[in-house]
This record gives sequence, C-alpha cells and structure tokens, in this order.
Amino acid sequence: MRVSFVQGDITEQDVDAVVNAANSSLLGGGGVDGAIHRRGGPEILHECRRLRETEYPDGLPVGEAVATTGGRLPARWVIHTVGPVYAKSEDRSGLLASCYREALRVADELGARTVAFPAISTGIYRYPLDEAARIALETVRAADADVAEARFVLFDQRTYDAFTAA
Repeated sequence: MRVSFVQGDITEQDVDAVVNAANSSLLGGGGVDGAIHRRGGPEILHECRRLRETEYPDGLPVGEAVATTGGRLPARWVIHTVGPVYAKSEDRSGLLASCYREALRVADELGARTVAFPAISTGIYRYPLDEAARIALETVRAADADVAEARFVLFDQRTYDAFTAA
C-alpha cells in the first residue's frame, strides 16, 4: 500500500473513501466530523441516524469503524471511526491503532482502493501529535489490506510536519 501526505481539506479529496474522526453519536460534531457532515450533506446524517436506530443504539464504540454514503463529497463513502480521548494515566494507543486497522478493514469490505485519513484524535481529543502520527503510520504500514493508497490529509503545517517526520 502506498502511503502519501497532503496538507489540505479532507472533504475535497477525490478518493474512494474518507475516514471521519467521528464522535460516538455519529450525528456530527466539530472539527473533521463537522466538516464532513456539512460538506457531505443530509444523506450522511440520514444513514448515521439509521445506524444509531439499528446497529449502534448506544453509539459507535471507540476503535471501531462503520461506513455510510459519501453524500455530496467527492468520495463515494465515509468510514466513521471514534478515536480515543488522550489520558496520561492510561495507555490508549491500542484503541487509536484500532481506528486505522478497522477503517482499512471496512475499506476492503467496500472495495475502496484509495482512502483519505485525518490525524485521528489529535484535535479536541488531545492525543499528542508526534505519538499519534507514529501510531497511525506504523498501523497503516503493517496492515494487511487491499487498499492501494492511504492518503493522510493533514489540516495544518504542524500536523503535516509531524506525520512526515514520523
């Protein structure tokens, strides 16, 4: 699998699937989650509500992933995953790695060949950027997936620099 980095807006990526750093409610929020829901339109929210009514009545658990339509995004699908909130007192690196593994598993199930990832958990969930970048890259590189390209779409220069350094 080819791994690439771009600085930019994940909602503008022409890929098969974009990964949403969602909250467990699946009903939108701030950051990447809010941007994807706003740009993708009501179709995404409609499918998320259906998932909450059926498969995930208590919300999507941390580290798991599920797909919906891409709605009005250039991407065909959105793969929602819930990253862990960082805690100094507890090692949650396994949960963060699971977000990337599970997103790639779902991408394979969909037949997606190109996937755009954000820097999961590095915003409001406060995961340290350097550690999150290392975990993301190690996990994606080690994954046994049919995805041809994993593209990390990094919002700002600081995040881009952390991922390229990792």
